[in-house]
Amino acid sequence: MKWSVIEQARQKLAKERGATRKDWGGRIPIALVYPNTYFVGMSSLGFQTVYRLFNEYDNLVAERFFVEGRGVSGAGDPPPVSIESQRPPADFACLAFSVSFELDYFHIVQFLRASGLPLYAAQRDDSYPLTIAGGACCITNPEPIAPFFDVVVTSEAEPVVPALAEAIAIAATDGRAAALRYLAGVQGVYLPALTGRGANPAQARRQWARDLDATSAHTVILTPDTELANMYLVEVSRGCGRGCRFCLAGYVFRPARVRHLDSLLAQAEEGLRLTRRIGLTSPAVSDLPDLEPLVLGLYERGAEISVSSLRVDNLSDQVLDALAASGTKNVTMAPEAGSQRLREVVNKGVSQEQVLAAVEKVARRKVPQLKFYFMAGLPTETDEDVDAMIALLKESKAVVDRHKAGTRIVASVSPFVPKAGTPWQWLGMAPVNVVDARLARLKAGLHPLGVEVRGESAGWAEIDACLSRGDRRLSAVLERMDNLKLSSWRRAMAECDLSIDHYVHKDWDPSGPLPWQYLDWGMSRKFFELELRRTESARHTTGCPPDFSNTCRLCGVCTDDVRGPIVLRQREPTLV
Repeated sequence: MKWSVIEQARQKLAKERGATRKDWGGRIPIALVYPNTYFVGMSSLGFQTVYRLFNEYDNLVAERFFVEGRGVSGAGDPPPVSIESQRPPADFACLAFSVSFELDYFHIVQFLRASGLPLYAAQRDDSYPLTIAGGACCITNPEPIAPFFDVVVTSEAEPVVPALAEAIAIAATDGRAAALRYLAGVQGVYLPALTGRGANPAQARRQWARDLDATSAHTVILTPDTELANMYLVEVSRGCGRGCRFCLAGYVFRPARVRHLDSLLAQAEEGLRLTRRIGLTSPAVSDLPDLEPLVLGLYERGAEISVSSLRVDNLSDQVLDALAASGTKNVTMAPEAGSQRLREVVNKGVSQEQVLAAVEKVARRKVPQLKFYFMAGLPTETDEDVDAMIALLKESKAVVDRHKAGTRIVASVSPFVPKAGTPWQWLGMAPVNVVDARLARLKAGLHPLGVEVRGESAGWAEIDACLSRGDRRLSAVLERMDNLKLSSWRRAMAECDLSIDHYVHKDWDPSGPLPWQYLDWGMSRKFFELELRRTESARHTTGCPPDFSNTCRLCGVCTDDVRGPIVLRQREPTLV
């Protein structure tokens, strides 16, 4: 083992605040693996939450691993070590991976090989750790990586961590087979070895936290070595009720749930003992009913406040005033498309006038940077829609210039990637050359205006789409990858006699089978098919009720006959 790897881990640990360090005596060690760099992984609130949940058990000790090497074969990479004790993965009873992005699948292969484990779970005996995968990718479609793991968590963490903790203890004393027999009776997990290519729907039913106030999700460890350096993140809500047709958060994390003001302020006050930087995060921060009193309360407490993204149709002047006064340097909005027609196709539900009114509000407060999120290659998109995006940003720039705000405008443009668990899971991605041409059109139209365009690679988006809609045959492709190059991916797909066009660019028959159809998110298939049909007519679908005061029957997640009707606590008005 190279000393530099150990020393790097020690240096990271020395700069952290909040890491849990337990004596291993009498405890079962769990390796929590984020399959990307420390810089990326330590910005993940989900990863930090799981770290806290496992370490709350006295009989367990959870330590963190990351993937710092550049290759994917694992060859030549030094064995990874944990941040806390600098021990290798072989010393741990369980390896638990937090998988948020499909492109991190390559790093899973890299980590397993560098750790000295056989790649496939079927090749391991009880001398190897139990392997678990969880995270957003596992909730939507774990099939491309399923053969690498003993257990795949198809649920949110909070409801299933107790069962996982018990299974890990069983594995440590009685072996992996006994742990899998125990988990076979637990809802919200998927056991690839026991269920083959399918699964018992009752077992693969997503479990979710009914009452967010009963638990917490906030930063556990602060570090300067991450994009959100020394920022204390607080999850203000989970899921999104808006229902943009491309978005995972609007579907597989339904129903949208909120935390209440007293709970959020209590979590933030813990953070303020460590840092002034408080980050409010969720897919729809501005839909939080208590956002205004929350932001004002944080400002009064001396916080420097950051929010992940704001909706243009409910942008509060009071919230913007507090954000600007607290030192916020960036405001982010996500119109997704430039034309009104395409926003209706997406089900975004915002108008050109609302976007420009929001820009006006930001410009008046002279926020240093205004960032827009757009997508290229959306279903039904044409060059005219791209031109409408240019026109919208041109008008936004004119608003900023009129106020002499000095606000820098940045357009972040991502290629559309079809995702399992959304109404557009059946739709193919636009050809790479079409997406590249539209990105070039955007840059050519916006560069003279001084608007920065940050475009993601259409080639890598194609791989993302392939893994997002993939089946188990893709595990062999991941196995064959020897470097992180597009040419290596295409070669491996050809060697496995698999068609990129089929997985990525073809529209699929909505009545046909899907690789992930055994997963039960609580929503009916008819609902997804209805939303797909509404795409064709650009019909708007009303979002989830904001307070859950009545049982909604639109998608089925709140009226599942097996679960029974779900009654979520109705919000009481907050007095400020």
